[in-house]
Amino acid sequence: MTSTTGLLSAPVCLRHDTGPGHPERPARLSTLLERLEASGIASDVERVEARPAEPERLLAVHDQRHVAAMRAAVERGAGALDEGDTAVSEHTWRAAVCAAGAGLEAAERVLAGEWRNAFCAVRPPGHHAEHARAMGFCLLNNVAICARALGEVHGLERVAIVDWDVHHGNGTQHAFEDDPSVFFLSLHQWPHYPGTGGAAERGTGAGEGATRNRPLPAGSGDKEWLAALEEGLREVEAFDPQFVLISAGFDAHAADPLSGTRVTTGAYERMTEAVGALAERCAGGRLVSMLEGGYDLDALAASAEVHLATLRRV
Repeated sequence: MTSTTGLLSAPVCLRHDTGPGHPERPARLSTLLERLEASGIASDVERVEARPAEPERLLAVHDQRHVAAMRAAVERGAGALDEGDTAVSEHTWRAAVCAAGAGLEAAERVLAGEWRNAFCAVRPPGHHAEHARAMGFCLLNNVAICARALGEVHGLERVAIVDWDVHHGNGTQHAFEDDPSVFFLSLHQWPHYPGTGGAAERGTGAGEGATRNRPLPAGSGDKEWLAALEEGLREVEAFDPQFVLISAGFDAHAADPLSGTRVTTGAYERMTEAVGALAERCAGGRLVSMLEGGYDLDALAASAEVHLATLRRV
């Protein structure tokens, strides 16, 4: 079995311009990639430029009219989408489609045995994007598009998504809350934006029980987050996934300006180890991680470095 880890990104992701003062800025990605280069970890993985996602893959998660309207808004120069917190510019649509495509390509390569696992260093992030609404800096739900393809294109019957961004992944939960083939585990600050993700939200219909939220209060740190992850992963393991996805937000970090939690860089190493070990036990190690939030540049870069280094050795 290969031990190679993939690293996917795309230059156009740096050209998604959100304007002065916006927390989801190009420097998030450029600083992260520079840190990976400087540390040497970028030389220890296989780097690939992400290709755009096919239109049909976007429409497997998002409403066709909504996708067309988003693209048209970008092309006519609209400054923001839907709720107004999702800034767009000339290159935004291409960046969003490549961010979604990164997960698809990573999953294909892992399934083909080319890579053991992969990290998609892309922007804009995705987990807030709903079926027919852009929100929370997100246009397309990258991790949901990947999970749907794992089922519809590759025939997997059980996929798990672990979301440890400090903000609840409302779009991802809503995409799969009635789907028993996708288990969604979320750790997030509560109460906090976007206001969803209470512990009582467990899925609906056939998907009841396949959603597990573990909300954590402001002020919680490594001990609380690691304990919540350990408990949640026991439920994921009972689901016995064939593939594991991570919505890897690093904004629960103590230095992050958009959170009230106190997670340290070292905790992200332990969290990655825990999810990697679960993927090894259940899914032959098959794991793809996709960047979500993280808005303090140094904390984001350091956390992504330990995350990728850990993926390289799990």
